[in-house]
Parts: sequence; structure tokens; C-alpha cells
Amino acid sequence: MDFGLSERQRDMRDRVRAFIDDRIRPRTGDYAAAARAADESGDRWQPNPVIEELKPAAREAGLWNLFMPPHSGQDHVDDSFVFEGRQLTNLEYALCAEEMGRVSWASEVFNCSAPDTGNMEVLHRYGTRAQKDRWLTPLMNGEIRSAFLMTEPDVASSDATNIQASIIRDGDEYVINGRKWWSSGAGDPRCEIAICMGKSDPDGSRHGSQSMILLPMDSRGVTVKRVLTVYGYDHAPHGHAEISLDDVRVPATNMLLGEGRGFEIAQGRLGPGRIHHCMRTIGVAEEALEAMCRRLASRVAFGKYIYQHSVWEERIARARIDIEMSRLLCLKAADVMDREGNKAAKDEIAMIKVQAPNMALGVLDNAIQAHGGGGVSQDHDLAAAWASMRTLRFADGPDEVHARAIARSEMGKYTDLKAKAGQARGPVPSGTGANQ
Repeated sequence: MDFGLSERQRDMRDRVRAFIDDRIRPRTGDYAAAARAADESGDRWQPNPVIEELKPAAREAGLWNLFMPPHSGQDHVDDSFVFEGRQLTNLEYALCAEEMGRVSWASEVFNCSAPDTGNMEVLHRYGTRAQKDRWLTPLMNGEIRSAFLMTEPDVASSDATNIQASIIRDGDEYVINGRKWWSSGAGDPRCEIAICMGKSDPDGSRHGSQSMILLPMDSRGVTVKRVLTVYGYDHAPHGHAEISLDDVRVPATNMLLGEGRGFEIAQGRLGPGRIHHCMRTIGVAEEALEAMCRRLASRVAFGKYIYQHSVWEERIARARIDIEMSRLLCLKAADVMDREGNKAAKDEIAMIKVQAPNMALGVLDNAIQAHGGGGVSQDHDLAAAWASMRTLRFADGPDEVHARAIARSEMGKYTDLKAKAGQARGPVPSGTGANQ
């Protein structure tokens, strides 16, 4: 077992880190000023010009579309279509994504922000050539944005079989009806396409009745009802929208992969998406720990620097331990995905999806505490970062769903053994302890 980085892994991580330190961090003030100016002008839902200025530089530096891993023979990929990007392994991208997570808006500079990353992967792996030419190419070039319409307000969407939006064939078209929310990215005026999940066969099997279809956002019957807030933040110009779909008609050629293949696509999309969130979360936690330590070393209370009080020594140590453990688990999950495939890494993905956001929330909470009243104000990024991290306990499946999967996998090791033992020995009398 080798914990060292290869030359390529180190090179890619260091190049992203250097670009962030040299080009992105110095512009954080400009970014904030542009956001304030947009707010004051009443036109907050426009792209931040600082990001748009930096994108060509990132692309020229070869730091563009880093998220797409090399495809396997099992993918439905048309090799005649060339995806512009480095096609890093999941492990290589994990190291880069951690660096991006240190600045909340850095990912978009590299065209590596959600939900576009997952949508591009879906189009690349499952889309037809015509679908790729129409939608993947402009997404790949950073010319448009996209949304993913899965969650619904009227059902427990943590169980995706509950999804009720309908996608019904009518001649050469599909008619879509339903109500979606938490459609992240739909607030952006550049959002031109969404991938929508719904039922194409109301009488189909539990996992064979759902489909995914390409939904142009300017289609008649698509209405953005409102933009939802996250602890008071609306994340303009990105936004998280509630959308009504009323007799929306799209060409039958917009169907992805085929009717009833929605769950198959979802598993292909959500596995990488879940771990991408976790990769960035490690960077968020590192930034919070650094901010906490700098603050504690700059303030005096009761005759000594705050970090010298034993309670803070314990919190600093715990933060470093938790970050290191989480990073190792995240890198292990990425490594298993690369070597054995996403399905083989399902337990590791589920574990890091539960661990990383909760770890980051703990570090952020202590960082906020170290900053006192300033920690919950707009003078620091901590409160906004906490709100974003808290949403990750829901995004791409809530903690409870992943914990259930982990527990079932773990118990499967023992229930199988127990069944085999029972078959070999016959029934075990109750009360002996053997069944306890």
C-alpha cells in the first residue's frame, strides 16, 4: 500500500493549487464587489464577470473539464465524439477538487461545477451523437449551463421510486407533467437544458418505470415558480428552483438511453457526483481549520492567546484528525472506483458521503465559534460555507439512505454466515444465545 502521490497526481494537484493561489484568490475581493454591485442594481441573476474573465485563462492552462474519468468498455460512449478535457482518474481529480473546494466559486472557473459535471457525464456516456452535438458541446465549452430535475416536493424523493412526474409518449413526442424542486442551476440565465427524471410507464416495475429525458428550459409549459433559499442564501446567480411542468412537449429523440433506463443512468451519474462533493468538502474543511487557527492566534482572552486555552487545543487536534481520516476514505473510494468500477466502490462512496459533510460541519462550527460574532456575519465566509455543507447531508441522497446501505452491506456478511451455519447444523433452540 503506497500513500505517496505519483508524478502526474502531484503535477495536476499543484497546477490547480497554483492557479487558485495566483489567479483566483487575488480576485476574491473583485468577485464580492461584483456580487454587491449586481445586488444593488437589482439584477443579481447574471453571471459574475470575474468568473467569466478567469475561464479563458484556466482553459488555456489546460485546467478545463478535469472531472471526466476515462470511460470503460461498459460505457455507451461514441468514440467518434471527442470530449475536451484531461480525463483524469477519479483519484487524480479528487486531489484537484479538494483544491477547488477551498474557494467556493473556483470550480466554475475550471468548468467543473455541479450540476453541469454530472449532466455532461450523462450526455457523454449515454447520449446519442445528435444529443451530444446539441447540448454536450456547448456545456463542454462553458457556453451554457444546465439543471438536473429529480427531487419533488410532494413525495419523499430519497426513495426515487416515489417520483411522480410523468413522461408519456405521444406520437413523436413525450409529454411531461409534474412539479420539481431543488433544481440547482435553474436560476442562471444561461441554463438552457435540464435532465428530467420521471415515470414513463406508470404500471412498470419498481426500477423499470423511470426514465430520463432532455428538457430544453425554454419549452412551453416550463415555469420557474420560485428560487428556494438555503438558510437564507439563494446562491444567485446559480439558484435552486421550484419548477412546474405543465404539458411540456419535447421530441421523442430527447429520451436518454431508452424508456425505463432512468435508474441505470442515475446510478452512473450519482456515484461520481457524490464523491465530487466529498472531494471539495475536504478543501472546505481545510480552509475552515486555517481560518480558525489564524483567528485563535490573533486574539487574547484572560491573559493568553485563545489557542492556548485547553479547549481549543482539543478542537484543533480533533479537526486535524477528522480531516485526515476523511481525506483517506475519500481517496480510497476514488481509488476503488478507478480500479474496480463505481459499483464495487458503493460502500466506500456511501461512507464518505455520510462522513465528509458531517466532518466539515464540525470543523466549520468550531471555526465560527472561534470568530465569535464575526463568524455568523457576512464579514467571513464561514456562515455561508456552513449553510452549503449542511445541504450536502441531503444532496445526492440523505445520510439515512447511505447509512442504511452501509448497514445492510455490513449485516450481509453475517446474515449469510448465519444462514449457512443454520443449514449445516439444523435449527438452533431458542434461548441458547446462538440466535442473539
